[in-house]
Amino acid sequence: MNLVRTAMLLAFMTALFMAVGFLVGGKGGLMIAFVFAAGMNLFSYWNSDKMVLSAYHAQEVDERNAPEFYGIVRDLAHRAGLPMPRVYLYDNPQPNAFATGRNPQNAAVAASTGLLNVLSPEEVAGVMAHELAHVQNRDTLTMTITATLAGAISMLGNFAFFFGGNRENNNNPLGIIGVLLAMIVAPLAAMVVQMAISRTREYSADRRGAEICGNPLWLASALAKIARGAAQVPNYDAERHPASAHMFIINPLSGQRMDNLFSTHPNTENRIAALQQMAQSGEFFSTAPPRTANPTRKSRSVPNTGSGHGGSSQGYKGPWS
Repeated sequence: MNLVRTAMLLAFMTALFMAVGFLVGGKGGLMIAFVFAAGMNLFSYWNSDKMVLSAYHAQEVDERNAPEFYGIVRDLAHRAGLPMPRVYLYDNPQPNAFATGRNPQNAAVAASTGLLNVLSPEEVAGVMAHELAHVQNRDTLTMTITATLAGAISMLGNFAFFFGGNRENNNNPLGIIGVLLAMIVAPLAAMVVQMAISRTREYSADRRGAEICGNPLWLASALAKIARGAAQVPNYDAERHPASAHMFIINPLSGQRMDNLFSTHPNTENRIAALQQMAQSGEFFSTAPPRTANPTRKSRSVPNTGSGHGGSSQGYKGPWS
């Protein structure tokens, strides 16, 4: 059901984009808009992961410098039947995580040092399973395309503002009304659709993440802690890059407690309630969870990524050790 809804919303977003191009410049504007959107999508397809990882100063880790965290992701990827993604840490005290990449073969998952410091190993596993669910569902590509289309629609609206009202546009079948629609209504509608797609994909990733990690309550508990962290701990990198907020498991800029048309994520309490209902059914619980690579390791710590946020390094144990 969520997949069908996402497809319908994407189709509406594409139709809206084409309509705005037509309102701004008639058939010629429609074609120009199409070519421009295709170029933007192509650029985003190849470069969006590099851009967001660079924006958050994320550093790649492996089994040598983050054995427990890397082991969790590796085991979960194996359970999900996914290729091993690149694993990153970024230095920020706010607990959060995100996934990026154009497909499962070129995916990356990233967690903050705050996530490893605040959450239990089981909760970390629940969070990373959610992020791997985004990878498996190709949500990273879906949301990249959605964000690109929304940005292009806003750009066309700005174009209509500066040029559409200053000269007679014989290509615009609706005249000044068409210009106003392109300027005001279309960008607002695009934002609403973009947020609706984002919320839909979060619910799907919660469910699939519960299946991957084997226990919905791990993710439910993690969401409660992350939501408190998002409300209490500032995320200055996210403030500088607000367009990336939809990528995180909890919006890093929001302490809101209710769903609305302009929220990137569903109400956290609703997500927790859905996960608790899954747990009560008993169908998702794992009977034989995998083990991390170094179950006997005694010295465990979060690597210092050195980007200047001052996240602390505390003891960290793998969830199946």
